[in-house]
This record gives sequence, structure tokens and C-alpha cells, in this order.
Amino acid sequence: LVAMGFELDRSEVFSSLSAAKQLIVDRKYRPLLLLEDDALAQFADIDQCPPHNAVVVGLAPSKLDYAHMNQAFQALLGGADLVGIHSARYFASAENQLSLGPGPFVTALEMATDKQAELVGKPASAFYQLALADMGLIGEPESVAMVGDDVLADLGGGAEDLGLQRFLVRTGKYRPGDESKASTPLDGTFDSFADMVHKFYL
Repeated sequence: LVAMGFELDRSEVFSSLSAAKQLIVDRKYRPLLLLEDDALAQFADIDQCPPHNAVVVGLAPSKLDYAHMNQAFQALLGGADLVGIHSARYFASAENQLSLGPGPFVTALEMATDKQAELVGKPASAFYQLALADMGLIGEPESVAMVGDDVLADLGGGAEDLGLQRFLVRTGKYRPGDESKASTPLDGTFDSFADMVHKFYL
């Protein structure tokens, strides 16, 4: 965005990690965080000592192994709540190869423990409502555009229910035919994020 001429400060970025931290603080959770180290840095001021009363699962390829998943399973059996950062089924690597996202691992923990995860990121309506409130646009969802490469995880759910403009880009996770998975018509499909911005905003 900065390279395209937008003025942007890190404090203006509202992510699913922001929503997760807000939930943790509000509920006074002592979470077991299955997150990569760079994401964990955002939770350095959170008490993470056991006994854990929440398990938070995000995109963490190095942490979603048997040992960590079993640790999460034990915490959930002990009464901890299950929180999913988001429910993406897969993500695209730098080589544009698809790999498992956090969604299947959250589902596995749900199945093993008979618990229902609370989703704090996309595509939950609550996530988009928090983002709209953060921008002061809670009553103007139609003035906000959601741009993504996953027609279900980015452009479905809350983005659709709340009436955001929804644009699909043919990059990253996109695969030919993804447009047909949308339950209602999208507002546009572009080859890249830059193409969408140049058409509507520059």
C-alpha cells in the first residue's frame, strides 16, 4: 500500500490477531497460544502461565504438530475455551503452493473435545464489526471494501452479511473457478490488488 502511494501507519492495521488479543484481555484469559513466534510477540504482555483457560489457534505451521495439538487437547479437556484466529482451510506459500491452514486443526480439536470454537477473525461477522468500529464506520459498511484471494474465508460470512463491497483478486490462494463459490455476486474480480485500487480509488 505504501509503495502505491498510500499513507499508512502500523497502528491503523486491524488484524485477526488484534481481535484475538482484545478478546483475551476482555475475558482475562491465560491462553495457550498456538502461534508463530512473530505473532507471539504481540502477546508478550499477556499472562500465559498454566493452568490455561483458553486455547488460541492461528496460522502456525511450526506449532501444529502432535505434541502441541495434544497439549491443546488436554487444556480443552480441563475446561479451557477454544478460540480460532481464523478458519482458512489453506494458505499459499511464497512459491504459490497451497498448504493446510488453521481451519482443519481447529476442526480437529472441536471433534476431539466436543467443543465449539469461537472464531475471532475472518469470516466471522464479529471481526468485521470490530474493524468497522475501529474505523468509525460501524453504520456505513457499504463504504468499506474487502479485498481477498479466498472467496469464502475473505469475502463470505460477515463481509457478505454486513454488506461490505467484496472484491476477489486472482493472486495467492485463488484458483480458477473460485468466483463460482460465492453465494451472492461479488462486486468485482481483478488480476491483482493494484488493479482494483487503480480502477476504483486512484
